[in-house]
Amino acid sequence: MDARVKKAVLSKIDETVSNIDEISKIRHSLAHIPVGSQDDFAFGIAIGRIYNSFHYQTRRALKRNATEEEFAEFLEILSKQAGNIRKVLKQQ
Repeated sequence: MDARVKKAVLSKIDETVSNIDEISKIRHSLAHIPVGSQDDFAFGIAIGRIYNSFHYQTRRALKRNATEEEFAEFLEILSKQAGNIRKVLKQQ
């Protein structure tokens, strides 16, 4: 993965963990929508934000979509951080 994209993804992960209150506000404002688990819903929002950053930064920095290899590396980074993201979300 390009170093610029990787830096942006890692930064977005840190930002997401640091701004859990935003995700909590989204979750609470949509609490009337039935979902299986509010924790899973919040986790999905966090992962969506991080994926959006990966996609956008790849397009912006590299002027193309991510390759399969780059996407696989993104998933590897995400899987290593997922436990920490979920842990922080559960504290809310």
